[in-house]
Order: sequence, then structure tokens, then C-alpha cells
Amino acid sequence: VQLQASGGGLVQAGGSLRLSCAASGRAFSSYVIGWFRQAPGKEREFVALINRGNCSGGNPSYADFVKGRFAISRDNTKNTVYLQMNSLKPEDTAVYYCAAGYRRDAMEDAAYDYWGHGTLVTVSS
Repeated sequence: VQLQASGGGLVQAGGSLRLSCAASGRAFSSYVIGWFRQAPGKEREFVALINRGNCSGGNPSYADFVKGRFAISRDNTKNTVYLQMNSLKPEDTAVYYCAAGYRRDAMEDAAYDYWGHGTLVTVSS
């Protein structure tokens, strides 16, 4: 599967962005899709994931620092996963990556087999 993340940009603190992860290839619904981010000078970290499932998948998980602000969803009919990001903070500034894997509830990047190019999110104060 090939993944393409998009939707990043420059936004003021408190604003919102919606990232998209579009996948090509077959059996999209069989993948767990995760979002990760990497800020300058920092290691890549888990943000959110959504497990595989029919239609819209299910059982999302979030990093504590985004709970209540970010929401992950998927539309298997469009082979796309979304990350709605609200109440953005300057510390959310990072390159955001989406990844696909098979292990349910995996928060480690090593568990994901396929990665897209990232999309840059910049939050100004």
C-alpha cells in the first residue's frame, strides 16, 4: 500500500486543521492506520491510530497530549484516514506522518510496515 499525507499548513494557536492520509492499493480496510509526528530535534512520536474494520473502522487510540483535541476517522470507501486537529498549540508543530500496519492498537512506529511522506503542520503563537 502507498500512503500520501496532506492537509498540513500554517495555523494560529487555537485553530484547526484536518489532515488526510490517502492510500492506494488493495485491502485498505485490513490495515491499522496510525498518525505519528516528529518535531525538529525530537524523536518521532505516536499521535493516534484507528483499527481496521468495515466502513469506518473502530476503536481509535490517542496519545495523552492530543486527547480531547484530535479525532481520527476513516472512510474505507475512499481509502482515506483523517486526523481532525482542533485547539492547536505551538507544541503541535511537527511533520505528521501516516502509516499502515497489521497490529491492532500498535503505538510503536516499528509496528508499522508502510509509511507516507509527511505533511508539515506549523502552529504560530
